[in-house]
Amino acid sequence: MNKVIETIQAHRSIRAFKEQPISQEQLDSIIASGIAASSSSLIQAISIIRVTDKEKRAQLAKLAGHQPYVESAAEFLVFCIDYQRHHSINNEVKPEYMELTLIGAIDAGIMAQNCLLAAESMALGGVYIGGLRNSPNEVDKLLQLPPYSAVLFGLCLGYPDQNPELKPRLSPKVILHENSYQPLNLKQIEQYDQTMNDYYQARSTNTKQQGWSEQICSKLSQESRPFILDYLNKKGLAKK
Repeated sequence: MNKVIETIQAHRSIRAFKEQPISQEQLDSIIASGIAASSSSLIQAISIIRVTDKEKRAQLAKLAGHQPYVESAAEFLVFCIDYQRHHSINNEVKPEYMELTLIGAIDAGIMAQNCLLAAESMALGGVYIGGLRNSPNEVDKLLQLPPYSAVLFGLCLGYPDQNPELKPRLSPKVILHENSYQPLNLKQIEQYDQTMNDYYQARSTNTKQQGWSEQICSKLSQESRPFILDYLNKKGLAKK
């Protein structure tokens, strides 16, 4: 196993950061790594907002569900779908199609993961902040996003001030299918539930007694952010 694979498989979400800043050279490398990511048809429909204003950071932390690491991280990046630049080049561009919204969201995920992996290769850590979508209109206004652009998620980056345990994942036997979709083996889920329950009870912080399927099914059995489609539509996206 090489160092790239070791870095990928050692990923943990970091939510406590030292006050040490990230150098400009490091940040430049992180952003360049993100821009180097694959992009569907080279559309490049992503913009990144680097938030350095302390007051804006504080407001974003509150809007994201009172997540203090949005303020304490050395850097906070907001990833946005962005077809405004394409529309500015030619107003015949039609960003309202759902496929284009999907492309933007997929490309943003790929770009952000490149950024995080680059950061982790420098002994930095980070955590994604999907909570920005709790209040998308307010975040949009705060960041002054134009039409045909929309907030997707944030990314905290900095030097870790914690050493959390590695969280177990589903087995490749559950995730990987060959040639066609295979029926779920519930025994494998039961085994993973026990693994997660053991992990939650043994980890150094926020211990609890719960399996994965109980946790996830509870989350998925209720509507989540029902206002997102309306927000995207108001920004001229995902209309058709």
